[in-house]
Amino acid sequence: MIELKPILEAILFSTQKPLTPAELKAVFATAAEQAEDDAVRAFKKVKVEDLTAALEQLAAEHEQAGRTYRLACVAGAWQFVTQPEFAPWLRALTGERGRPGRLSQPALETLTIIAYRQPITRAEIEQIRGVSVDGVMQTLLERGLIEQTGRAEVVGRPMQYGTTKLFLEYFGLANLETLPAADELRRIPVERPPSLLTAEPGLATVPPDQLAASAEVPAAEAQPNPDSAETKPEPPAAAESAPVPQSEPRSDA
Repeated sequence: MIELKPILEAILFSTQKPLTPAELKAVFATAAEQAEDDAVRAFKKVKVEDLTAALEQLAAEHEQAGRTYRLACVAGAWQFVTQPEFAPWLRALTGERGRPGRLSQPALETLTIIAYRQPITRAEIEQIRGVSVDGVMQTLLERGLIEQTGRAEVVGRPMQYGTTKLFLEYFGLANLETLPAADELRRIPVERPPSLLTAEPGLATVPPDQLAASAEVPAAEAQPNPDSAETKPEPPAAAESAPVPQSEPRSDA
């Protein structure tokens, strides 16, 4: 009976695009429906977890063999890729002359902050870098390495940004969990604007119990406390003065 790893190797060697474990599972299901061989039908209900484990074992075997190619997982999809040191000859074979555009140092710094702190706003990025990032952010958006992911629940509702699938492909990462450790970058404090707080019906952005608690505070402060009330000094007594003579009424001639 054919084992799972050789089947996966044959599929990935023949495919023209990277395949995710879910897509590979669909290939196994289709093959089982079309085939009459019991050995093929046996893989109809293969689990995604089993496929992932077999792919990881296959990748380790190819890495240990030291071949000119390897099995890599990029952005959650698996494919065979050649080793980087053979790139000059492959570019000559395919006729590719231009090098892929490289990112500037400011763009790399900004992209790193977004990758490790996402979702993050433009103002928070500028707090960490200490400079304006308008031009750099536009470059990263145009190249498809970052995208808008929503709005922050703070005053002003600023836009938040995160990395894209193309970012994983650009750096050859399987997922965000495979990013190198950067604990120092994650620990940099960032001051956020105050969160939204609305007491109008239908517009509340915090739990009702918090709104009720915040509404009780002003009411409690409005009640006078007899123990702590300040005693106002009485006004001084008016000094006695001579009566002011009243003038006689004037008569019109």
